[in-house]
Amino acid sequence: MFGFGSTELIILLVLVLVIFGAGKLPEIGGALGKGVRNFKKSIKETDEIDVTPDDKDEPPNS
Repeated sequence: MFGFGSTELIILLVLVLVIFGAGKLPEIGGALGKGVRNFKKSIKETDEIDVTPDDKDEPPNS
């Protein structure tokens, strides 16, 4: 997984615990999960723009 071994992952987890504290980890994990979920959702959605002209916007031809 990205070239990380078990030792590196443990060191990273300890550093995160020291920096943020155990109480903030669920909030950080939830925010990260929501961000990834929203990113995946935005990639899958296709925003299409309707470029067909509306008849009511054109002046009458008389």
